[in-house]
Amino acid sequence: MKKKFYLLLVSFALLAGTFLPQGKGIAAYGTITIAEDDVNVRKGPSLSYQQVKKVNKGEKYTVVKEQGDWIEIELSSGKTGWVANWLVTKSSNSSKKVSSNSMPAQAAANSNQLRVRSGPGTSFRVIGYLNKGQAINIIEENENWAKISADFGEGWVAREYINLNTESNTNALEETKETDKGVVTDLLNVRTEPSTTGTVIGKLAKGTAVTIYSKNKDWMQIKFADQKAWVSAEFVQAGEESTNKTDTRSGKTATVTASTLSVRSDASLNSSIIGSVSQGESYEILDEVNNWVKIEYQPGEYGWAAGWYFSQKNEKASSSVKESTITVLHEGSNIRNSPSVSSDVLVRAEEGETYPVKSIQDDWYEISLSNGKTGFIAGWIVTANGSSEQINKQGSGGNLKNKTIVIDPGHGGIDDGATGAGGTLEKDLTLRTARLLFDKLKAAGANVLLTRSNDSYVPLPSRVRAASTEGADAFISLHYDSNLDRNVRGMTAYYYHSYQKALATYVYQATNAQTRLKSRGVRSGDFHVVRENKQKAVLMELGYLSNPSEELTLKSGQFQENAATGLYNGLARFFKEN
Repeated sequence: MKKKFYLLLVSFALLAGTFLPQGKGIAAYGTITIAEDDVNVRKGPSLSYQQVKKVNKGEKYTVVKEQGDWIEIELSSGKTGWVANWLVTKSSNSSKKVSSNSMPAQAAANSNQLRVRSGPGTSFRVIGYLNKGQAINIIEENENWAKISADFGEGWVAREYINLNTESNTNALEETKETDKGVVTDLLNVRTEPSTTGTVIGKLAKGTAVTIYSKNKDWMQIKFADQKAWVSAEFVQAGEESTNKTDTRSGKTATVTASTLSVRSDASLNSSIIGSVSQGESYEILDEVNNWVKIEYQPGEYGWAAGWYFSQKNEKASSSVKESTITVLHEGSNIRNSPSVSSDVLVRAEEGETYPVKSIQDDWYEISLSNGKTGFIAGWIVTANGSSEQINKQGSGGNLKNKTIVIDPGHGGIDDGATGAGGTLEKDLTLRTARLLFDKLKAAGANVLLTRSNDSYVPLPSRVRAASTEGADAFISLHYDSNLDRNVRGMTAYYYHSYQKALATYVYQATNAQTRLKSRGVRSGDFHVVRENKQKAVLMELGYLSNPSEELTLKSGQFQENAATGLYNGLARFFKEN
């Protein structure tokens, strides 16, 4: 609760703001380009101002001036309007995105087979891999993830697995004339050196077509993930004709899920478009590389398309899966009685253990246990070996697409909120969490708005008005708690109206499960941002800053990532089931 004198201070500041300039206009000679679809142009520099127009991605406008996080632009009607600067790019200087910090333009992966995902989180689909030393361009970053541009397009990688300020990729593939083609005749390790002591950087399945650069005794140098690598020559059949043999086919058919999908000359977004396929059409998969699939899109015409826009069916699964195994990635992974997270746990597996695969059921592997029985393990917590397909958990993130979500980082500006036992300010922590959540939701295709994107004061009515004006499908207000008793700890969710309870429950349960804080439950609370909100809304208290040990946890990067992931999962599940 705020003290009376503090309320007077806030009131005085707001009153003074009526008569004082609202920000320093900055001359910005240049143009901006709209970076998102359906961006609102408003009468003034705030989400609380009325919308005057919608503009589209790629449109350019002349800058009149800047004020805080907003840019005044000249409209075609001769009038002006305001757009949020995190939704545009500027020609006069670098664009400011809500999730971005100043950082180098280039970096390189510091580990082999680094997964690149469609969004900033481990629940997002794997769209490609990077090898150690491979050069990448940084587009933006938050404290845990970096959005990068590589040969297969844009994606997100964990920041801890990239090195910044790298001039070039020392292991990058040199421009060398391709000397031959070949096809893999058995499951094959790819190594850094022509020796069994060389580090394994990947695997190639039987039937995979490869480009051969040279041969060194019993080893072949091939093109692998845009690098040079080595494989045993014994398991590669060289010769152009080998790539056309019928045994190179995977036995899989796939159906296009996108309305229209481009077919390209190579397995990369940078390659030229040579055709297209349409939703519902089915094709045999001839080859797969880094989530790209090779198909015969027209009689006698072959090309590559993004594999994540196909729904695959394996016609040889019944036989090939029996030759496969899975390896457990995490200590204490659950092996269950049936393919469901609610099923009974039969045994807990240790990291590195390998089990034979009997079948695949949805996102689960049925495996053989040492006692002769069978069990099920989630496909997204293991790696597949052999010809069995690798399962990547898709989650319910697809249900977030086109949903309008307003994130409200509590407090800000002259309102610090709670102050932790060690001096942590609530207003800083809520903004950190909001930025991480913003990036995850945007990557899932949601329309996301922040009530504040920096250390500024936004009145409570303006925060609620933003939800109403935007017709938000969900409003989520982020806070951290405090109590005179420093032993109090845990997480709480608040709603006010009955139509808000379901959202509060889904978001709370997912976030609490992800962070493992003490559960204080979902409660009815008389808070302005939920009481006055006509939209589905929840106020999350994400832990107690007044508890010294909990404060250390709350401000850690790992907790912030877990909290944002939990909030994201809760929203996704809410929209999936409601």
